[in-house]
Amino acid sequence: MSEGCTDIRETTFFAGRPGFATEPEKKAAGPLGDRKHVMEQDVRDLTIIGGGPTGLYAAFYAGMRERSVRIIDSLPELGGQLTALYPEKYIFDVGGFPSVLAKDLADALIRQAAQFSPDVVLDEEIRSLSREGDLVLLEGKRATYATRTLIIAGGKGAFEPIKLKCPGYDEFLGRGVATAVRDPSEYRGKRVLLVGGGDSAVDWAMALKDQAKEIHLIHRRDGFRAHEKSVADLRAAAENGELTIRPFHEVREIRGEDKLESAVIFHNRSGEEEEVEVDAILTFLGFKPDLGPVGEWGLEQVGNRIVVDRLMGTNLAGVFAAGDMVDYEGKLDLIATGFAEAAIAVNSAVQFVNPDARKSAGHSTNLKIFRTN
Repeated sequence: MSEGCTDIRETTFFAGRPGFATEPEKKAAGPLGDRKHVMEQDVRDLTIIGGGPTGLYAAFYAGMRERSVRIIDSLPELGGQLTALYPEKYIFDVGGFPSVLAKDLADALIRQAAQFSPDVVLDEEIRSLSREGDLVLLEGKRATYATRTLIIAGGKGAFEPIKLKCPGYDEFLGRGVATAVRDPSEYRGKRVLLVGGGDSAVDWAMALKDQAKEIHLIHRRDGFRAHEKSVADLRAAAENGELTIRPFHEVREIRGEDKLESAVIFHNRSGEEEEVEVDAILTFLGFKPDLGPVGEWGLEQVGNRIVVDRLMGTNLAGVFAAGDMVDYEGKLDLIATGFAEAAIAVNSAVQFVNPDARKSAGHSTNLKIFRTN
């Protein structure tokens, strides 16, 4: 294993959260200018940018293809949005799980990938991509990483939450106002105002209703973008008096002295205002789409997505992509879809290096590593 990489087998799990044992800062993979050292010592068959569900599954599948793998992620821990944004949120649309906590799904994916001991480089941002011979060179803030093929699995890219534009928001952000739920128990017995109309707003309204003192969900329209079943459950809970839904409402001002005390909301059709006493405000307004440096690598894009073909190939040779960051006809932004795209991308990467290689890993039950006897 190269210096500067964390062995995924050293993953520690504290308080149910996947993370990594703290290690002294190490010199990573040679200096940026020492490309001979990088190419001789640290070439990987496949490098994956992104340590979320799609990237982790790609690492697992590449292991089944007996390829050397490196995962690079800009976050300090693996798991992507599962661990960074909503670790305590239940997910219901992953095959084989009637429901699963995001952090538990991340845990399982990390353990699955760990079977093949990929190198892991965390808290690293890849700033540029270039080619030298048969290798793709990835220039990061700490090192240059050489790889034969690349899979970009960076989710939705840099996920900066969209902020409310109203007085008091910035003042109380992190002091009663939040854009994600890290620990649901923090809202026990509190009066909570949720703002938004997507899956996160609806799901958290339902998840918190049994422990919060009050739940008020406001949305600027009367229709929700969440899954139909989730919306039906939400409306049923409102009819039963378990929470309150306020359509056509927005936040005008957030108020408080030493702590958050209330929010002024208004009906965006009548203009009527109301001050609601609250202890916490959760805003789920989505994220600013931003590919970050990836958008400057010469990849064909549509909006903030990377265009891929049916083999997950991009317009750059040896560079593939999978997950929420890609675009093609019929694309679905689902974790389950990302898994399939990851397998296709890995198989394509393997055949790019060796056209005579098998098209797939075959059935996992036939692989020696998984045999119990």
